[in-house]
Amino acid sequence: MNPYILTILLFSLGLGTTMTLTSSHWFFAWMGLEINTLAILPLMAQQHHPRAVEATMKYFLTQATGAATLLFASITNAWLTGQWDILQMSHPLPTTLVILALSLKIGLAPLHTWLPEVLQGLDLITGLILSTWQKLAPFALFLQIQPTNPTILITLGVISTLVGGWGGLNQTQLRKILAYSSTAHLGWMILILQFSPSLALLTLIMYLIMTSSTFLVFKLNKSTSINMLATSWAKAPALTTLTPLILLSLGGLPPLTGFMPKWLILQELTKQELAPLATLTALTALLSLYFYLRLTYAMTLTMSPNNVTGTAPWRLSSLQLTLPLALLTTATISLLPLTPAMMVLFMS
Repeated sequence: MNPYILTILLFSLGLGTTMTLTSSHWFFAWMGLEINTLAILPLMAQQHHPRAVEATMKYFLTQATGAATLLFASITNAWLTGQWDILQMSHPLPTTLVILALSLKIGLAPLHTWLPEVLQGLDLITGLILSTWQKLAPFALFLQIQPTNPTILITLGVISTLVGGWGGLNQTQLRKILAYSSTAHLGWMILILQFSPSLALLTLIMYLIMTSSTFLVFKLNKSTSINMLATSWAKAPALTTLTPLILLSLGGLPPLTGFMPKWLILQELTKQELAPLATLTALTALLSLYFYLRLTYAMTLTMSPNNVTGTAPWRLSSLQLTLPLALLTTATISLLPLTPAMMVLFMS
């Protein structure tokens, strides 16, 4: 892609997200989401491959549906209450519609079915943008609206953690696994959103760090399926040693960074006298942990098949910048001891 066009698209991507983050009016928030969607479409379709074009069309249709529903909900809210302000959502009908529209845009279950298919058709860097940056603007709107009926957020959260765990069990494609992982993590965030918005924000930041490092590892290894992971020892032995820690951190095992948000969320749910919900959510985390362990096993404890398609590749030097990967991997593995500092920073 022409560097000037790429610069304009990335600038528009940043502009759309910034506009939504800073707006207090529903119309400007909607406009930011639309700019965001339109800016990423050429990035998704740049491969000129049928799968990429198909993924782009699916993404466009789902995002257009979500944006139309959001605009309809905000107009309905203005009609019923006379308010365009995001913080003044008081009527249950438009509030519910907005929650469902934003759920569709970020891929919360049961409105998640587009996400694995779209992510599977993209290259890893565009998939990284879709799984991280594209979640920021809708999540900022989630943080601002006060649901009149808290049951809907809890229901969406529980279904997302269950579907995110179950859906990834039988997958062999890494991008689909990461899509279901995204749905499960978003379920944890939505679950705690109404009780502790600051904790939901902390969980989002930890998710962004862990997911970014996972995508960059797969990009460095040029891996898109579980079988291709088995050859990664020949490309980057040191990174192959660290990658299981990154995957287990995504699964939420102590003493890794991913344990911090899960621990704090379960603690907060217990404080809110929702111990059965906390128990159910902790059990759904085991489903996700299984497929992370499966990836770890494939990467470290299996040898690649010695046939023509599975021949170990040459260890050619990679052109990818490794500094971002090094910083993100360090953060993914070793931030748990900073939990007290994070609590002071986010909870105060």
